[in-house]
Amino acid sequence: MKRYYTQEKRDGVVSMHLNGESIMSIHQSTGIARSTIYNWINSRNSDDSSNKPLNKGDYNKLKMHCEKLENIIQILKTCGCTVDAPLHQRYEIIKEFSSVYSITTLCEALSVAKGSYYNHILRNKNDNTLAAQRIKELTPIVEEIYNESKQTFGSGKVAAIMNDRGYKTTEKTVAKIMHENGWFSIKSSSKTIYLQNQERRQNILNQQFNPQAPNEVWVSDVTYFKLKDKTYYICVIIDLYARKIISLTVSKRNSTWLTKTSLINAYEERKPDPSKLLFHSDQGKNYTAKAFRTSLLSFGIQQSFSRRGVPYDNSVCESFFKTLKQEELYRTNYKSEEHLRKALSDYVVFYNDKRPHTFLRYHTPNKAEADFYHYLRQKEKVSIEQE
Repeated sequence: MKRYYTQEKRDGVVSMHLNGESIMSIHQSTGIARSTIYNWINSRNSDDSSNKPLNKGDYNKLKMHCEKLENIIQILKTCGCTVDAPLHQRYEIIKEFSSVYSITTLCEALSVAKGSYYNHILRNKNDNTLAAQRIKELTPIVEEIYNESKQTFGSGKVAAIMNDRGYKTTEKTVAKIMHENGWFSIKSSSKTIYLQNQERRQNILNQQFNPQAPNEVWVSDVTYFKLKDKTYYICVIIDLYARKIISLTVSKRNSTWLTKTSLINAYEERKPDPSKLLFHSDQGKNYTAKAFRTSLLSFGIQQSFSRRGVPYDNSVCESFFKTLKQEELYRTNYKSEEHLRKALSDYVVFYNDKRPHTFLRYHTPNKAEADFYHYLRQKEKVSIEQE
């Protein structure tokens, strides 16, 4: 005969199990069939899943998911790239950070299909095709003829000369080689380049390293550091008023992307009045490249350059890099790229918030900047009261 158990009895048995008593022990003490006890427990769990104890497997899954989300946030904060950026740029960022984060996490952070990324890598490695070999053989010939013309010949003339010399090719192939290497005829833009070169020689800052307020002058430079036979390039941007590090970016390539990313990060963090801001650097390719100058122009920021061969024109950055190497880079045995990046991030916090600066009368950069804004608020308050 089937026995009937009240809901109170069922709840009591389930509570015994939740308090740590085994199914067998409950069976022996109550005489209730084990299968019935299992059914009550399963029914209770399905009715109130929120009370289900979190097992170790579920905990580890949640922990891994949280770590993955934290990595995605860190990637988006440091890579200087968004999901709206061109696909080829996102591919480069994934390749750049692949030694720090997993490909899966990077692809998810930048909304790139993992299969598409691996196909991209495979295509780039496929240099043994006949077409790729042909391009590789013709490239130095194209460069030679292009330089012989003092960079004035376009793809049509270069192709004609190559055919005369016995290198059978087409204008389309030559144009592709020249475009990929940035070899363009300068005749049509010679006046523009001349004016740009004149502008590049302008040293607007002229070693005036004492602005009256934050976000009046930013100075920038790039240095490098070798770790386990790999070279890492470090770009820094300093606000001259309080000698504060407002952007520091690390990359495996000394490219325009490095300086441009540093600029964008600094601009988004500080939100300065661009009409009052001067950006000063040396005349390295990172800073004179069209892509970087276009970014400055889009923000409305004026650009200044050190004179060639005069490091004193950017001595604040030179001094910072010397300090960075003496206090951090040369004193730490980094275990990995991730360790290096984390240490540099921590050093920026230390430098801005805890390290007294001689120029600032032994205040920290953050303290000096905070004092300026405090003085400004007090001055405005007095002015309002007088009115």
